[in-house]
Amino acid sequence: MRTNLEFRGCRATAVPFVGRLQRSRVSVRPVARMALPSDFKDSYVDLAHQLADAAAQITRKYFRTSVDVESKGDTSPVTIADRQAEVSMREIIEQTFPDHGIFGEEHGLKYGSGAGSKYMWVLDPIDGTKSFITGKPLFGTLISLVYEGSPVLGIIDQPITKERWVGVVGQPTTLNGQTLRTRPCTEVKLAYLYATTPHMFSGDNEVAFNRLRDQVRIPMYGCDCYAYGLLAAGHCDLVVEADLKPYDYMALVPVVQGAGGVMTDWSGRPLVWQPAPGAADLKSGWPGEVCAAGDPALHRQALKILDWQL
Repeated sequence: MRTNLEFRGCRATAVPFVGRLQRSRVSVRPVARMALPSDFKDSYVDLAHQLADAAAQITRKYFRTSVDVESKGDTSPVTIADRQAEVSMREIIEQTFPDHGIFGEEHGLKYGSGAGSKYMWVLDPIDGTKSFITGKPLFGTLISLVYEGSPVLGIIDQPITKERWVGVVGQPTTLNGQTLRTRPCTEVKLAYLYATTPHMFSGDNEVAFNRLRDQVRIPMYGCDCYAYGLLAAGHCDLVVEADLKPYDYMALVPVVQGAGGVMTDWSGRPLVWQPAPGAADLKSGWPGEVCAAGDPALHRQALKILDWQL
């Protein structure tokens, strides 16, 4: 079985290869780890797998076929595969846990029935639609269960390569059932960094990102959510991105952290989002910039270089 290789400077853990409002400068400090809620059920993990299976049936059917591509209001592309996959997942959640809320990229926010619940499912049926429509199997389905605004369960599912990362708070991350660990890398100058595209940065965050990009060993682009799976498996060291929404990153947090990594916004704060019932502006309060690192020491260094001020 092929295993991850040892890189000069950053030693890879051997794991099986499977298939300007100005503010005072941020003080970098350890990120508090959330405990699993006392009422969390194993059936939530089972349901997350069921959702991933349902979405995969649809995305596989449309992958590398001639699907129509529409542009949404923010000019991002969307296909029938995105919409059908999300509908399928939403229907399963509504039938199984009708009191849970749902927030999806394609069909928006729906609060749970009755008195509701502290739990909300956050869904991105195809993270990386541009990869999907150009035939590149580096997109993924993102499924997260959020409790009072914090992600406690996350799945990255790549339906073409049939790789599935599962992260649950307080438990080790797995890839197709095998436990993962990030690799040590304590120096930025030795780090391999990913971002989906350099075009996701603009203005101040572009300046900050470029400052970090110019200090890493190798910057790379083009993996969407798959890069976070590679980080969790010990194949790269940093993923730093901007212009993201909760459905882009909530599922990634438990995956990264359960493998020994750290994932926060650029100011070092936890990635949390909890909309108030009836809120008109869902974007209020959600972070757009994220920094994930396999090594906590590297994460601290990256934040200092980003030097992000809000």
